[in-house]
Amino acid sequence: MQLEWLKTGIGPLKDILTFLNKEGKTNDILKRQVLRELRNNLNIFHNAYLNEVSPDIMIDMLANTAINEAMKANFKFRKLKAGTIEPYHVFNDRNKKYIGWDAEKLIDKIDEKIEELKNIKKMNKGSVVDAKNNVSMMLSNLYYRMKLLADFIKGPK
Repeated sequence: MQLEWLKTGIGPLKDILTFLNKEGKTNDILKRQVLRELRNNLNIFHNAYLNEVSPDIMIDMLANTAINEAMKANFKFRKLKAGTIEPYHVFNDRNKKYIGWDAEKLIDKIDEKIEELKNIKKMNKGSVVDAKNNVSMMLSNLYYRMKLLADFIKGPK
């Protein structure tokens, strides 16, 4: 499976990863864990693109443990960034539908997609190669949601 869709987003990704690393140095343990997980997941996409890694390996490596732990602890995801996504946070047209969403709603969608990808892989004998789902599109959507969340957290206000 080609990751050509990722080529357009690779450039600004290094800046976002650096920002998330700095932002993750907080005393709020749950916030730090969620930011580190976001950073690590974005790094997985970056390195998978550079090294032509299979979707199966990517899906295995994607994590949502910190999100789940934060949910169990009733973490308020607005601590990541208060407010809602505005047009100036959106750098890709496909993400315009998320304008007006807050960090909590976007995190919920990211968590949902990671779980769905892992479940599809399990349902297809441990590989998405023959899955009838459009896994490439699902991975692409997940990447752009995570990038939007990082852009939103990094953005002004």
